[in-house]
Amino acid sequence: MWKLALGFVVFAAAGLFVLKKAGGDVDMGGEKHSVETHGPVEAGHAASAVAPAAAASK
Repeated sequence: MWKLALGFVVFAAAGLFVLKKAGGDVDMGGEKHSVETHGPVEAGHAASAVAPAAAASK
């Protein structure tokens, strides 16, 4: 039983070490589908995305 507990502690410590070295920028909030998660759309990108869609529908 003590081997299981020791293995868990070692595995948890290794995981925390890797997260700290990687910057720890991990979002554990799950999937997000709201508009707030996307960056701001630039005017040039929005216009260029609309133009091919309009041309394809003709």
